[in-house]
Amino acid sequence: MLKKYRCVTQDNIKIGQTATKKKRITMDDVEKFSKVTSDMNPAHIDDDFAKESIFGKRIAHGMLGAGLISAVLGMELPGPGTIYLGQDLKFMNPIFFDDVIVAKVEVINLIDKKKFIIAELKTTVVNQDGKVLIEGIATVIPPKGDK
Repeated sequence: MLKKYRCVTQDNIKIGQTATKKKRITMDDVEKFSKVTSDMNPAHIDDDFAKESIFGKRIAHGMLGAGLISAVLGMELPGPGTIYLGQDLKFMNPIFFDDVIVAKVEVINLIDKKKFIIAELKTTVVNQDGKVLIEGIATVIPPKGDK
């Protein structure tokens, strides 16, 4: 089954490999995320409330940006079949509507557990200006190879 998906397996994952995914964050994205997660924090959905916040306007959920990290891990590096074990996140700056964000992952460590490999990846989300919005470390098990 793995052959029909492009992925980096335990046999060929290497330190230094990177992958990215880009997305424009829209008001519609934020409203849908609010409904799916039941996170109706007015900082995300109420213009009048958000005007009085430290940012002066509505912001996207930080976890919406973190979700783009998950998309890179699950679809690019390592890719389909990846098991997400953990994620350390630091939210450095807000995501605003119409920001074009880029999630990047980079393999920084490989741990051989005899039966499988655990990969640690540096995770970063930046906006169109290169400002760091989110940073952290993800821990995953890459998919097994065809061996």
